[in-house]
Amino acid sequence: MSAIQDLVSNAVLSNSPLKILKNFLDKQHQLHSAGVKQDYRFIGYVLDLGYDTAKIITSDPYKIAVGGIPRGSFLILAIDERDEQGNPIQTGLPPHFTLLRVKSVSSTPLSNQVQHTYFELHKKSMPELDIWTQAELQWGALECDVIGMFYPKPSDKNSVEFSGDVNNVVSAHKYKVFSPDNDLLDLILNGLVNKENQQELGVFRPTECQVGLLNNNYPELKISIEDFKGRRTAMFGKTRLGKSNVVKVLADAIIRTSTTTQNVGQLIFDINGEYANDNPQDGNKSLASAHTNNCIVYALNPRNPSFKELKLNFAEQPESALPIIKSFLERDNQTSNYIKSFGNIELPSILEIKSEADKGKKIRNIRKIQMFWAILKSAGFNLDESKLISLNLSSGQINKFNPGLKIDLRNEVYGGTPPASPSNLNDLIKEFSLLATFIQNNKSSDLLRGSSEPLFDQDAIALLNFLNPASGSGTQILTSYRHYHSPSAGDFITEIIQLLNDGKTVILDLGNASEDVRKYFSDMLSKAVFASQEDKFVSNTLSDHFIQLYFEEAHNLFPNNNKENTTVYHRFAKEGAKFHIGMVYSTQSPSTISQELLVQTENFFVGHLASTHEANALSKLQHTFNGLEDDIKKSRTPGYMRILTNSHRFVIPVQVKKFTV
Repeated sequence: MSAIQDLVSNAVLSNSPLKILKNFLDKQHQLHSAGVKQDYRFIGYVLDLGYDTAKIITSDPYKIAVGGIPRGSFLILAIDERDEQGNPIQTGLPPHFTLLRVKSVSSTPLSNQVQHTYFELHKKSMPELDIWTQAELQWGALECDVIGMFYPKPSDKNSVEFSGDVNNVVSAHKYKVFSPDNDLLDLILNGLVNKENQQELGVFRPTECQVGLLNNNYPELKISIEDFKGRRTAMFGKTRLGKSNVVKVLADAIIRTSTTTQNVGQLIFDINGEYANDNPQDGNKSLASAHTNNCIVYALNPRNPSFKELKLNFAEQPESALPIIKSFLERDNQTSNYIKSFGNIELPSILEIKSEADKGKKIRNIRKIQMFWAILKSAGFNLDESKLISLNLSSGQINKFNPGLKIDLRNEVYGGTPPASPSNLNDLIKEFSLLATFIQNNKSSDLLRGSSEPLFDQDAIALLNFLNPASGSGTQILTSYRHYHSPSAGDFITEIIQLLNDGKTVILDLGNASEDVRKYFSDMLSKAVFASQEDKFVSNTLSDHFIQLYFEEAHNLFPNNNKENTTVYHRFAKEGAKFHIGMVYSTQSPSTISQELLVQTENFFVGHLASTHEANALSKLQHTFNGLEDDIKKSRTPGYMRILTNSHRFVIPVQVKKFTV
């Protein structure tokens, strides 16, 4: 009868992943019956079992046979009842096992007696123990967390399912505890991972300490790229311990799995230049070197002739350029009143001026832009005059570079018959410089008043005083900022959006740039990406296309104390999935990140955290890290991470592979 039952059982499990469990238990029984210790994975028995915790008793020979049982390692709890012939007793339940994670050493009912024995042993300096006492002392207990249960998926017996709770806790004596072999470990680690676009991340590493574990051939841990597309991913840990390497491995995996489909574009804000440039000193290759056909690098200071120039066109983007200039002036401690007044000006965009319906306001705004152009030209910025003329900033009498000053005002400014209206930037500099001097000397002149208000408001006066100050170096203090400008810049946003739509990986090399410049480019391109994806969503053209964004020093973009929830970055956190925008953000400290973002993050890669506060901040908002705080604080091996992805239901320790070309 048992042979028939065994045949039926094997038929039911023929295609089920849980056939591994039956084979494992059968093998362990055979090894036990034959007295063979090699490959014997038995750990011990259950002393106490609940829905959340389990206490197991074990002995030194069992622990030594499996290479040790470090804290945080996985054990399995399985019913293994057999008849006198060693055949499994049919319980009517499908094959299943409960996953345990070792939490700590626990006391046993005999702990006091054991301590008394040790005390007497050392007090009397006994040279050795008798074999019976040795056998008694080698027993101990372990406290474990009950992680959940693996069982056949009810709707598909050939698939495995996992629940975070257990619904079948029978008497403790019916269970046996085992350290899983590699086949079972592979099921535990990878059995729940989305089968589509799988990539190897690294090797399962249960503990930082490798004593007794070096010869264990642990299985590779797999991740699915589908878990990262359109989702939020956090990288936490102290610097130099592997966050950037994980980013490279992840970005590399996305490139490899989407090369043919071209359905994932990636934008990496590279604040240290490590993804765009090789680092021979550390033996590190860059992502750009690994994928020369799929990676396009834009750099503020290109270190490679193949890199594209990432510059601002100060003349055509005055509304963005002036705040950047202000940040430079503040950084360089330029505190003169006329300089601060210049930095506080808010210039309109070219588009705003062209759409202005009020003719008088439009003319005044055009003059301000022309004043700004004169300042740039005077500071030695390379401006394309023909291109500026083609912008067609004209209304009424203003054309080319003519600021449209009244003839009687020009007569006074020039002190006689004035020359023809400015037709180039040098003429414009001369006219505005003379105008600045006239205004400084004739502030109450009726020629400076219009029909109802002054011809030049405070912003215009500040521009003129900066161009030609009564004292001070004026525009010359801007000369050191010229390398951020290019007259041919301005179309890189359109280029980058198109590259992302084509499934390319774009790296913005922002190495050596100031925080303000980095933030400017991050803001500008993030808004452009969001707007592009939102337009696709509205027009129902998103299809299966995704864009992944990578941010470092994320606490600057998602600060925990920021009450402003309308920035583009918060929109990424809230609405990114809807618009097929994924986000990978890195920082050293979880506590510095917006709690709202943390709550909505699906994937975590956690290295060493230095303080209890940081570890607790993580586990407080992501409950699956509860109980792992001490391990996270103690381990400091580069690349040793604890990960949780959208597929995984529990945290897994892994040694992430080193990125190589």
